[in-house]
Amino acid sequence: MDWKAAGNIRLLELNEMGEFKAQAYENDKLYKEKTKCWHDTRIMTHQFEPRQQVLLFNSRLKLFPGKLKSQWPGPFEVTQVYPHGAIDVKYMNMRVTFKVYGQRLKHYWGAHMS
Repeated sequence: MDWKAAGNIRLLELNEMGEFKAQAYENDKLYKEKTKCWHDTRIMTHQFEPRQQVLLFNSRLKLFPGKLKSQWPGPFEVTQVYPHGAIDVKYMNMRVTFKVYGQRLKHYWGAHMS
């Protein structure tokens, strides 16, 4: 067995592994860029104004179990719109307001509630 040749082969293998690692990082970076672009094109921007009626996406609370229960309770009323997507909403007949992110809201086009 030639130890010098074996050492050279091992160094070549290590260099090849480094090239594979660099290529994997580059592929990962490209994948993340493409995924972000795909995601960003599908985000719908909504413009909300005070006194508009909206529905709120309820992803965490499971107040009423069941597969067919709507995940969009409401309507809520927009009380104030902040920059960068934060919105104060209140339930139609209550005084308590809370702040939510605008991506969790969608316009309510139903009948006007008084």
